[in-house]
Amino acid sequence: MSDVRHVLVLPDRDAAEEAAQELAERFGVREEPQIVRDALAGEDDAEDAQWLVLLRDEDERLDAAALDAFAGEWEGWREEP
Repeated sequence: MSDVRHVLVLPDRDAAEEAAQELAERFGVREEPQIVRDALAGEDDAEDAQWLVLLRDEDERLDAAALDAFAGEWEGWREEP
């Protein structure tokens, strides 16, 4: 097993929460993804933050392009490792 992780970058908390819920349904993700708020240094305004959905893919079975397209449905993207 490897320690592969995918990071989906989404524009707001609602999008991150929706995406995290749909990952299990659409991709069969068994472990609940972690949601993290990511703001630039000195940025306190929630509107300036991005939300990250972190998911482990130890079996390397998730397709990176499919995850990128999935994140794009919420105007987000998959961050390259």
